[in-house]
Amino acid sequence: MVVKCEEVWREVSNYMDGEVGPELRGAMDEHFRICKRCTSVLEGTQNVVHLYGDESMVSVPLGYSHRLHRRLEEDMHPGRRTFFGWMVAAAASVLVAGGFEAARSSGRLPQLRSPHAQRASSVPPDMMVLIYPDGKTFHVAGCTYIPSQAHLESVKASEAEREGYTPCVRCLKKYLTQNTSSGDTPIRTV
Repeated sequence: MVVKCEEVWREVSNYMDGEVGPELRGAMDEHFRICKRCTSVLEGTQNVVHLYGDESMVSVPLGYSHRLHRRLEEDMHPGRRTFFGWMVAAAASVLVAGGFEAARSSGRLPQLRSPHAQRASSVPPDMMVLIYPDGKTFHVAGCTYIPSQAHLESVKASEAEREGYTPCVRCLKKYLTQNTSSGDTPIRTV
């Protein structure tokens, strides 16, 4: 069996530990006799193992092990909390509560503040209205306040509301009401 330098370099550690088969060991021994580079790799690896294998090179101060165990035990006490830990827990709680509130309120419609943005309380759902794609207001046919007669689309009022359109306060004012604490009152337009 003949081995190449790359295979010797991959197996040099196993060779030193005696973990290669007899056939590979014989081939590596023969290669070391022939190749000076691989012999240098083997000797360098042996020097590193010998240098770091010497236990006198690493020594710890007297009592180090005892101090290390004591500090580890102190750090492992479950009752000990830090201010930072409490702040992280509080921030996580606020985020979770905020997420629940956002999810809960996402089904509600936003409170409309402008009379021009009030929902139609009694527009017949099957009433055909006109919507302008670039606007968000629906109108009845013939309304003089339609921004442009081009690109108008005729849809049912219920569909227009579902898509987020609001009624025109001028042409649909008889259908509009505004919620107040005393009940529904018609919106006054100027």
